[in-house]
Amino acid sequence: MSGRSTVLITHDLQLAPDADRILVLDRGRPVESGRHAELLARAGTYAHLHRSTAGQPAPVG
Repeated sequence: MSGRSTVLITHDLQLAPDADRILVLDRGRPVESGRHAELLARAGTYAHLHRSTAGQPAPVG
């Protein structure tokens, strides 16, 4: 996909870290956008989904 614009729609979050930009939808509406590390640092929807698919417990609180 080098040198091309590619849109990838997936529920497999193992593919997401390779993307230049990630757009997170909730019920069809955009709720977050950014790079993998940025979205994890925000501790929002993407981080919650990523933890749940990686087998890591969600933070309490």
